[in-house]
Amino acid sequence: MASKTMFVPVFLLLLLLHTRYTPSQAQLSSTFYDGTCPNALRTIRTSIRTAISRERRMAASIIRLHFHDCFVQGCDASILLDDSPSIVSEKNAFTNKDSVRGYEVIEAAKSEVEKQCPGVVSCADVLTLAARDASEMVGGPSWSVKLGRRDSTTANRVLAESGALPSFKAPLATLLSTFNDNGLNPRDMVALSGAHTLGQAQCFTFRDIIYSNGSNIDAGFASTRRRRCPTNDGNTNLAALDLVTPNSFDNNYFKNLIQKKGLLESDQVLFSGGSTDSIVTEYSNNRNKFNSDFAAAMIKMSEIRPLMGQEGVIRNVCGALP
Repeated sequence: MASKTMFVPVFLLLLLLHTRYTPSQAQLSSTFYDGTCPNALRTIRTSIRTAISRERRMAASIIRLHFHDCFVQGCDASILLDDSPSIVSEKNAFTNKDSVRGYEVIEAAKSEVEKQCPGVVSCADVLTLAARDASEMVGGPSWSVKLGRRDSTTANRVLAESGALPSFKAPLATLLSTFNDNGLNPRDMVALSGAHTLGQAQCFTFRDIIYSNGSNIDAGFASTRRRRCPTNDGNTNLAALDLVTPNSFDNNYFKNLIQKKGLLESDQVLFSGGSTDSIVTEYSNNRNKFNSDFAAAMIKMSEIRPLMGQEGVIRNVCGALP
């Protein structure tokens, strides 16, 4: 009898401990801030729309900033952290330095939300919402964003420089592998690449292809692009990724690829006799299909390894730890 009497409380104690320390099953939710910061989404949208109204190119920059965050240790706002005694910033990785931009726009949106609900809305969620709002602002699709991400307490410059982010010279197999590592399939990859219907690239990223004299690029297109990109000068000179509609979200990017007018090697390789040719052709003929697939791919990308529940922190300032 004594042994049975002792067994019951020990069993209950073990059950209690197991329940207490079982990892959180927190999930992202589109209504996450409805009770704690009901005006958060509207406030962020207004801030982002103001920034893009001032500089339309900023839409492309914000979408790219979100991409560069999510592919390095997940969508956790690690890319927003500045250098500090405890942080080696991803901003200075060669994949980001003097290239990725829009940090101040996200910081401004976060600041507006902080005035309403201090310490509630994460920088990771602000950035995710900003990317959606940026797309919508320039004629692209919109989508429902699930929220509840938390901010990292670390950055990873080494990972940012060691292949986590695809290179502008990457061959198709490498691109497919990099996206697959993040749970994104070939259709997701081609759809997300379509964000290059917006924005600009620096001369050094496309110099090789426009001077290659090969069959992978239209000769007239290459000649036009050489005017802004001399062989030995002008590394940071900018050129629109899409010459026709550089500030509008449309499917012209895919039409360009079919005409061999992809500015980056990693663009044109999507239509070069490989496995993604058919997807490029589909999107070039069907803008609505591209829009819907882009929205779906952005949702998938935004949910790459998020910090949730008690993981991470909520930064008051996106560039620094609390």
